[in-house]
Amino acid sequence: MTELRLLTAGESHGPQLTAVVEGVPAGLPLDAARDIDPELRRRQGGHGRGKRQQIERDCAQIVGGVRGGLTLGSPLAIALPNRDWENWKGPMQVEERGFHAKRVTRVRPGHADLAGVLKYGFDDARNVLERASARETAARVAAGAVAKALLAQIGVTVGSCVLRIGEVSIGVPSGGESLRGVEESPVRCPDPAASELMVAAIDAAREDGDTLGGTAYVAASGVPAGLGSYAQWDRRLDGRIAQALCSIPSVKGVEVGAAVWAAGARGSEVHDRPWYEEGAGFRHASNRQGGLTGGVTDGEQVWALAHFKPISTLLKPLRSVDISTGEEINAHYERSDVCVVPAGAVVAEAMLAWVVCEAALDKFGGDSVEEFRRAAAAHAEAVRRLR
Repeated sequence: MTELRLLTAGESHGPQLTAVVEGVPAGLPLDAARDIDPELRRRQGGHGRGKRQQIERDCAQIVGGVRGGLTLGSPLAIALPNRDWENWKGPMQVEERGFHAKRVTRVRPGHADLAGVLKYGFDDARNVLERASARETAARVAAGAVAKALLAQIGVTVGSCVLRIGEVSIGVPSGGESLRGVEESPVRCPDPAASELMVAAIDAAREDGDTLGGTAYVAASGVPAGLGSYAQWDRRLDGRIAQALCSIPSVKGVEVGAAVWAAGARGSEVHDRPWYEEGAGFRHASNRQGGLTGGVTDGEQVWALAHFKPISTLLKPLRSVDISTGEEINAHYERSDVCVVPAGAVVAEAMLAWVVCEAALDKFGGDSVEEFRRAAAAHAEAVRRLR
């Protein structure tokens, strides 16, 4: 078994973010400017983003695991320098000598500030918010770009769009064609009329000093049947996808397939009828289960919805508490966004790509990309045959 692993490190206003990716087979063509930076730019875009995105111009630096444009089979190390570090060298310095902390004690409702302070015994919420910040997701997007590059070797692609911002919403896309034009939308919504309304809703929230949440759709196409397992609870792929998506800051709910709709429908309406096509194999007449049954991919598109709450830093702060005095007071304000859903959809892509790639390597293995491709091709041929 080839195990794919990811560790990220770094603080929001520290010198850099770092991603260490282990388990990528040797021989994968990988170039930061070509494969990673475009994904980072997509994450930084979207109407409703704050001034931090005007400072950062994320560019990945591959500092280990690649030689001559090809992965070596050893761990990849990817660095993402923080340009804003120049403005935070004092408050965020690593060394003890000469360090003077500017404490944050007015915790923000809905953020990890208070929970982290209670967990670690800190008297300064800065120690929490720097790592709990969604800035960390830039490192995940970099790792997701590597996963996408490997999945492309076996014909798998991953995409996303925004279905809801605030009260403005559209239906779930019917397929890959429905995602055309997403990158031209300022909110990554494929419906031009809904895009305009979403932009207006974000502007209205900004004017009111408020924030907005919403829903992102994410899908992986070309996924082989048979990834994941029902043999143990923690190997079920739908559970792993849900955990990965729910780990994104602000995501409070995940649907795999048409889960909420199915909860109110009859079984005769919900379940996807399989059929067999000579030369193509087993298919399904619909895909309401999101391409997964029993925790295993069934050969259809794998899709899910991630529901984002409004972010917790408001221009007009909510009432909160000072952890040093117990006094009721306005929450701390940290430069932030109004709506992160368009960017969050890109992060959701990275996380779905990571989990599907992890499952593909678990299934097909391979110390080299060529071995990985051969095993995937042999499996594809096998599943086309009648049992």
